[in-house]
Amino acid sequence: MKMKWALLTIIFSIATVLTGCDNPLAVLDPKGPVAANQANVIMISIWTMLVIVLVVVILYAIMLFKYRASKSSDDYVPPHVEGSHVLEAIWTIIPILIVIFLSVVSVRSTNEVEATPKGYEDQEPLIIYAASSNWKWHFSYPEEDIETVNYLFLPTNRPIEFKLYSYGPISSFWIPQLGGQKYAMSDMVNTLHLAAETPGEYMGRNANFSGSGFAEHTFNVKAMPEEEYTKWVDEIHGTAKKLTESEFDKLLEPGHVGQYTFNGTHLDFRPAPEHNHGASGNGESKHSEHSKHEDSKKADEAETEHQH
Repeated sequence: MKMKWALLTIIFSIATVLTGCDNPLAVLDPKGPVAANQANVIMISIWTMLVIVLVVVILYAIMLFKYRASKSSDDYVPPHVEGSHVLEAIWTIIPILIVIFLSVVSVRSTNEVEATPKGYEDQEPLIIYAASSNWKWHFSYPEEDIETVNYLFLPTNRPIEFKLYSYGPISSFWIPQLGGQKYAMSDMVNTLHLAAETPGEYMGRNANFSGSGFAEHTFNVKAMPEEEYTKWVDEIHGTAKKLTESEFDKLLEPGHVGQYTFNGTHLDFRPAPEHNHGASGNGESKHSEHSKHEDSKKADEAETEHQH
């Protein structure tokens, strides 16, 4: 009877868990090369652990059967058994090999996701500054000179280079179906390389607890073909209002807001902390280069006026 109830409990538990499997887990349903790489590492780790668990369970069952209680007399003394050098070598070497295998997989994957996604090396990345605040996400597009709040539009089949930083506590930028997660901090800029290969709508969020508003510190992502993305940019230029410093300061105040769209970016009056060690080592953004060019131009004009 006890065995019957135990089996029923196991079956009911499995059925309960499987009811949530109608839709695939987001991290295992990648829509970009970086997320696919990370999903592959997750599955390799899961299968490796399942093999280890299976071996341990089999050995456990063998030990229970082989060394179970018997009907031997009370004065029976089992023979003395010396240690086995072969077995000791096996259970020492195998764990070392497992750790080496998982380490190689992890290091290779880490190096790949820290670089431009494979197949996109010859394309110019779209640079987006993703700044976090309590509890909002501010996305600046220097190339298009627009800014969005709590939503993100991306062109498909083009590398995206996110510059992550924060105007509040440490946050973690994460789009499960595209890749991540990576920290956004107040004193440095971290670079995250992603790409979306499938048009669609995805959910992004802060994956690091950052206070009472953490649960709703999310943003929407829409990936679309390049033509549709260009059309969206043109519409923003024709309809959105200009982002001012006072407007941006209001958005930095703690709280939740909806989605906003602006012409211009906060980088014009509140630049990212790229001078610190977290900045990408391969150069500055187009916005920084543009600012340097403008400063140089103004200096030349001032010198010319002084000579006259």
